[in-house]
Amino acid sequence: MNRINELFANGEKNILSIYFCAGTPTLDSTVQTIKALEKHGVGMVEIGIPFSDPMADGVVIQNAATDALRNGMTLKELFSQLSQVREDVKIPLVLMGYLNPIMQYGFEAFFASCAQCGVDGVIIPDLPFNDYVKSYKTVAESYNVKVIMLITPETEEKRIRFIDEHTDGFIYMVSSASTTGAQKDFDVQKQQYFRKIENMHLKNPRMIGFGISNRQTFEAACDNARGGIIGSRFVTLLNEEKDAEKAILRLWEDLKK
Repeated sequence: MNRINELFANGEKNILSIYFCAGTPTLDSTVQTIKALEKHGVGMVEIGIPFSDPMADGVVIQNAATDALRNGMTLKELFSQLSQVREDVKIPLVLMGYLNPIMQYGFEAFFASCAQCGVDGVIIPDLPFNDYVKSYKTVAESYNVKVIMLITPETEEKRIRFIDEHTDGFIYMVSSASTTGAQKDFDVQKQQYFRKIENMHLKNPRMIGFGISNRQTFEAACDNARGGIIGSRFVTLLNEEKDAEKAILRLWEDLKK
């Protein structure tokens, strides 16, 4: 069974998933960061593929992507670094990146490399869902790599149910229609959106991301889904500390305040 499916099938709740950009703070620190996150209780890791035009991301992750590219990170280099990661790491790993570098690498070659490295899922924010279903779903499924789709407060119910029907892994609930970035809390409108999706009784489990950075937002995510995805706050701490263990320990402290 795919590790993403295993994670959710085990009934685990309050799952913390962490995003960071591959190739930061140094080119060769990616696997070290993954190991540190697993060691300190993170349930799933999203590894960002740096891209020069990350349109869904705020300034923190944009800057991290720029640093990673300057450090020399490429998709080929990332797969090389991940080639032995499964000797030590057991938790689900998800690659998150934009379509352009994936298409340059070759779509099927990308999924083959994911499978070879033990990558369990991918998030491609600018891959149109209809194109995925029509042209790419069969390829992804042949390698048992889950393509995780995003929904937002603006996504129509019919569309959400279509995504739920044609995907298998989890649904990434974007907390707002804006770019990534830390928020202090979720307002009434976002809470209503969370409850609306809960009442749809989708077959796929859900994780909430964008704007989660402290105890209030993480607890709200856990109350309305299986857990929360934290990106910008961890990326900031990693940039400050230059050490993944120190960064994740600081983040856990933030989540207890």
